[in-house]
Amino acid sequence: MKGQSLRDEFENCGRIWLRNAISKADLARFDCAAGGSEQAGQRLDASAALNDALSRESSLLRALRCLAPAAEPVRIVAFNKSEKANWGVPWHQDRIIAVAAKADVAGYMNWTHKSGVWHCEPPRAILENMLFVRIHLDDSDHSNGAMEIALGSHAAGVVRTADAAAVANTYPIETCTAKRGDVLVLKMLTLHASQPAKVQSGGRVLRVDFSSSHLPPPLSWGWQSRQSSRLMPEGEHQ
Repeated sequence: MKGQSLRDEFENCGRIWLRNAISKADLARFDCAAGGSEQAGQRLDASAALNDALSRESSLLRALRCLAPAAEPVRIVAFNKSEKANWGVPWHQDRIIAVAAKADVAGYMNWTHKSGVWHCEPPRAILENMLFVRIHLDDSDHSNGAMEIALGSHAAGVVRTADAAAVANTYPIETCTAKRGDVLVLKMLTLHASQPAKVQSGGRVLRVDFSSSHLPPPLSWGWQSRQSSRLMPEGEHQ
């Protein structure tokens, strides 16, 4: 798909598939970062392998250049649906960012401190300038709890949690069937959900949040300032 067509589809649908986009070398690095945990979430420290896989010359960043040439990674989260950690998440938006430290800045609210990291909800303008990618380390379909997305729902803006299901059902629903190495790129405000896995076949996904924006001082992005990654339960941050 040509660059402009790709950007047009992304603006309209709020998502783009980049099939088989991750090199074997970078997949190995992401495998190493994700580890073999069967928990829903755990903290990961930054590693040389992870930093290499997210460098400007990595296969992921090269694939994203036509969509967001100035975007930088600001958070990484890993999910692994397994027999010991099998969950479902109702329709929702992810409106939380990770920052280096808490600060009293207008428009930044709903502060929480989880796993040693400060999180908050930023103004809508910040969220609209963000995207997140899901790097599939295992094949994914409806049987092992693949994510569902409401195509184009980013256009609804900020949606109250109580209204999320009703709003999502006014848009076409897509089940995110993927093969290992496929990448799904999503607008940050896209409504999404997932069901528990029916078959325990492995469902490892790395999610990386990207932004082209700078936060107002003294706030700064948690990943860029600490170069650390977090794994959290999908029910908190999918």
